[in-house]
Amino acid sequence: MFRTFAVVRQLHEMLWYLVEAAERTTDSQLSEPVEQLRGSILRILDGGVPEILASDVERVRAEVRRTLIEVSEEARGGYAAAEHTSDLHPSADLVGRDLRSVRLCGADLRGAYLIAADLRHGDLAGVDMLGADLRDARLQAADLSETLFLTQPQVDAAQGDATTVLPPSLRRPQHWLA
Repeated sequence: MFRTFAVVRQLHEMLWYLVEAAERTTDSQLSEPVEQLRGSILRILDGGVPEILASDVERVRAEVRRTLIEVSEEARGGYAAAEHTSDLHPSADLVGRDLRSVRLCGADLRGAYLIAADLRHGDLAGVDMLGADLRDARLQAADLSETLFLTQPQVDAAQGDATTVLPPSLRRPQHWLA
């Protein structure tokens, strides 16, 4: 049962990202693989325990990852991402950095370490945050409404307040209201 739960959890996480990818893409060539992956994952989940445990989650994850990167590139394309400094890249170590004066729109910060980074008053439109570590990141008055692949656990781990703008799919954490 626990092994099954672990697989199902991973598949549901991938589905969550694919739902957002479907909403973000305008390219029909990208929409098709997104929908195919969603269908494939739903078929696995509709199967019984043996089918779920026999699924090749790593293969599915690799396909989802590749597709999400393509959707991210398309979505970020309109933000002139080429203007970013060289330290804004996937898996960047931005721990404790003051990023308030840095142009972030359209940056690819997948897997970046933004622990205790200062993003106050920042516009994070088109910023890919897939897997970014936002523990204790300062998001007061930041606009995250158009941030890509932002999750509730990331928001919950960060600092924010009533002026932080979140995507409609995410809720303001209780500790932001105190």
